[in-house]
Amino acid sequence: MDASKRPLRIPPKFAIYAEKHGIFDLYQGILEVLVVNKPDDPLAFIQEWLKRENDDVPSIVIQGPPASGKTTLAKMVCAKIRTAYLTPENIIEDDVTDLGDSAKSLIQKGEEVPPDMWVGLLKNRLKFFDCIKKGWLLEGFPRTREETHAMQVAGIFPKHFVLLEAPDAVLIERQAGKRIDPDTGDVYHLTFDWPADVEVEKRLVEAEGEDTIIKKLIEYHRHIDGLTRCYQHVSHTMNADQPKSDVFAQVMSFLSRRARSVALRTPRIILLGPTGAGKKLQAALISKKYSIVHVSCGHLLRENVADETKLGLAVRPYIDRGMMVPDNLVLKIIDGRLSQLDCVSHGWVLTGYPLNREQGEILHTSGHQPNRVFVMDIPDDSALERLTLRFTDPITGERYHSIYNPPPTFEAKDRLSQHQTDTEDSVKQRLAQYHSYKEELTDYYSTCVHINADQDTHTVFEFLESMIVNPLPAKLTRV
Repeated sequence: MDASKRPLRIPPKFAIYAEKHGIFDLYQGILEVLVVNKPDDPLAFIQEWLKRENDDVPSIVIQGPPASGKTTLAKMVCAKIRTAYLTPENIIEDDVTDLGDSAKSLIQKGEEVPPDMWVGLLKNRLKFFDCIKKGWLLEGFPRTREETHAMQVAGIFPKHFVLLEAPDAVLIERQAGKRIDPDTGDVYHLTFDWPADVEVEKRLVEAEGEDTIIKKLIEYHRHIDGLTRCYQHVSHTMNADQPKSDVFAQVMSFLSRRARSVALRTPRIILLGPTGAGKKLQAALISKKYSIVHVSCGHLLRENVADETKLGLAVRPYIDRGMMVPDNLVLKIIDGRLSQLDCVSHGWVLTGYPLNREQGEILHTSGHQPNRVFVMDIPDDSALERLTLRFTDPITGERYHSIYNPPPTFEAKDRLSQHQTDTEDSVKQRLAQYHSYKEELTDYYSTCVHINADQDTHTVFEFLESMIVNPLPAKLTRV
């Protein structure tokens, strides 16, 4: 073959290395901090920024109307992930600079603290070791669009914005039973959360009255729409009119979601599952919608045999005799296809390989490491029903199924034929082979996602699609 016409092969390790070490996200982070901070010496600033031990720490804002439970929820989240708990009150208390004194003076006079001053106080607090090392959770701030814009100008942007919502009537009723411990600031309720300690019970005081809460609700509703528009890409609204344990569980689920990165990411998908699970159909749907290359192991082998390539000639005797093709030959064929320009540029979805742990390890060693692995689970009875009852019209080439897609005429029904691989014995043999290697294969791909494939085709596709386009959930670690 003329060297100028040979298919271009790009080593897949380039993209895998960049994704593994977060190179694209690193460049994005460097550009962000440079634009926000505008240092006089960019190179020295980048060096100091790169020396930070951990930049992937929580940065959370919890906001909601009065009596929505945001204080209780914020403290529960901070106790769970051990992050710094910030409120407008303790930010001012912790600030010992002249800016803090000015803010305290304004509050004592009953005047509003300007947004720029609030953000200055917040920037001072975020420089503390606990915020840098463990991250931060800000409760009840920002409250207006102006404060939000001031935070964004200063480069302070949360990764997660939690908004609690409940009907005003429920909030007013909650406020009537609300009690506060003046020593600790902890919030209790006459009905839902009464303290067990008698001493705490004695010192509880009533919260604000109904007139005050109504005024605060009016003020809250005036500003909340403008505020949420600023955080629409990182926000999630929670129904606060339910048990706090349920709200807490939903919030933790939201916080475990990684923010979608704008960094380049080439999909490398493997679909595993028994015969009859619909792997090829789902791969075809994914390929059609996202222009990802569908690589079918069986199709590749037959294509090489038909084209009489060197590998095809080596594979032909095994296929003619119905024997398993040696792993080294299969890998060479798959490696050659996955290294071509279209697969490296657009990504690939692989079906029919690997079939066991050893093949998975060989594929990994060759540099083709998937970033999504799905296991399509289906009961054996359903697989048998799908495969053993399907037939082909030898004249038209149309495929039919005795239950789901019967032939239109008796004449067509009489001439239907069944492929030799769709007989009950053949299907049972392939199912047994899959189950013998399933456990070791799923153990090897520990991050694989299981899907119930025994349902409507489009339902399965929607689930696959959601897991492909969105980052996989992260596990929040305690520092």
